[in-house]
Amino acid sequence: MTDDAASAGALAGLKIVDLTRVLGGPYCTQMLADHGATVIKVEPPHGDETRDWGPPFHEGDASYYIGLNRNKRNIGLDLGTPEARDVLLRLLDGADVLIENYKAGTLELWSIGWEQLSARFPKLIHCRLTGFGADGPMGGLPGYDAVIQAMTGWMSVNGGIDKVPTRVGIAMVDMGTGLYTANAILMAIHERARSGKGQFIDMTLYDCAVSLMHPYIPNYVLSGKVPQVTGNPHTNLAPYDKFPTKTVDIFIACGNNRAFRRLCAEIGTPEMAEDARFRDNRDRITNLAALRTALEGPLMQHDGEALSKRLLEAGVPAGPVRNVAQVLENDHTLHRGMAASHDWYRGTGIPIKFSRTPGSIRSTPPKFGQYGRAILAEHGYSEAEIDAMLSAGALVEKRREL
Repeated sequence: MTDDAASAGALAGLKIVDLTRVLGGPYCTQMLADHGATVIKVEPPHGDETRDWGPPFHEGDASYYIGLNRNKRNIGLDLGTPEARDVLLRLLDGADVLIENYKAGTLELWSIGWEQLSARFPKLIHCRLTGFGADGPMGGLPGYDAVIQAMTGWMSVNGGIDKVPTRVGIAMVDMGTGLYTANAILMAIHERARSGKGQFIDMTLYDCAVSLMHPYIPNYVLSGKVPQVTGNPHTNLAPYDKFPTKTVDIFIACGNNRAFRRLCAEIGTPEMAEDARFRDNRDRITNLAALRTALEGPLMQHDGEALSKRLLEAGVPAGPVRNVAQVLENDHTLHRGMAASHDWYRGTGIPIKFSRTPGSIRSTPPKFGQYGRAILAEHGYSEAEIDAMLSAGALVEKRREL
């Protein structure tokens, strides 16, 4: 491999036609695009609705959209028209992956569902993201992150000391589904190298949310006790909680007895590790309230930032509770390249660090319809044909009202 090929990213040469909107699908395809995949984002006439999910905005596009769509090119198509569906088929010629999150059955109504596409493109990997899947008691119904959190038990175990079930602040059902989906696509590509055949991937928010309910489902299965809201403390480890110090709140996570002994030594109470109530993790879980009381006084004598550093150096996981601004300004965030910029764009960096084929930010999130004409020209359309599609409403260059 040449240096130029290596710098293009681990997925250079992979062509993905992306019909997804909102979060899970765009998060997945941005991850693949960061590592060199060619992603053509096909937007409906009204555009990806996250363009409107603000403030804040940059030149009319909301930060929500901007954070999910770098390194992609795009085209606006009205797939309700035969001409636009013909364009999609042209885009799929030579494509590796089609990913979409239309309501189950929509593409089939347009004669571009899995059965029709697989007959024409036998090596194509067709990945669909939906809320609940196409069949079953909830089949075909829409799903949004917070609703799925409620339905799959996430809210029942998440909340503060008031014990009120609470939505997880980060949209981790959507993002977790995006991460699962990227894995699924790469698995299918790996399998295709052996079989020479594409396949259909059925991803749902519901399935992914259930699978992420660890350790609550294993705990329930083994104990028979329905998990409840615990707040910051862990259900299986102690101490594993947020504590106040003289300066800032810190989070301490002791995964074993050795870490607890080191914690006790660092805060000046080595005898606490020998207390019969706290000697073993099982004892500490049983006497959780007493443990917290015993730790709070000594911790309040320390500067939280300095103590966290000493604890980490001693092998005890601990860290200060920071806000978003502090995270982006943090020395380690900067050192790891996780506060990234490109032209006007600022966002999170690329967490997957390859030694030889690193990912990169090559282009900013596209404006609606920005690359439509160029993409059509690259796929063999003449200027006259492009103008005709624009006149017919198949190609969309300005967003339509919903």
